Amino acid sequence: MFTEIRDITALNKKEILSLSIADSQHDFIESTVQCLAEAETDTRFIPVGLYREDIAVGFAMYGVFPHENNTQRVWLDRYFIDERYQHQGLGKYFLQQLINYLEAKYSCQNIYLSVYDNNIVAIQLYKKFGFSFNGELDENGEKVMVKEAHAHDYH
Repeated sequence: MFTEIRDITALNKKEILSLSIADSQHDFIESTVQCLAEAETDTRFIPVGLYREDIAVGFAMYGVFPHENNTQRVWLDRYFIDERYQHQGLGKYFLQQLINYLEAKYSCQNIYLSVYDNNIVAIQLYKKFGFSFNGELDENGEKVMVKEAHAHDYH
């Protein structure tokens, strides 16, 4: 399977904007329209398209944000597979690709994300990859999860 994590440019922006999630997931994540608008106003956010065989099948947004004591945190801020391509193992596959990508790009020890506590499917997925709740809440009231270095990768 030929897959890629691609930057979003004028050439692929339209196909990224056409990605969508199932109606039942709308309470859990913003649309790509909202995400790209946010990335334009806050350049710390880096949006990417997730591609399989040259077809956009998902979306993610990540960034490095300051934390207390002059430290920084790498956040996987948004992540979804388009509803047309869900239930094919791509959620697990690309989550591992994104973890590898972020660890390589930032040489980071930990990766952070946040999730609504009623988003059971996402929580189960993240736990399989070594993410665990750290007791924090983000500014939207979502629970923060962290994958610490050397936590077991999912196989």
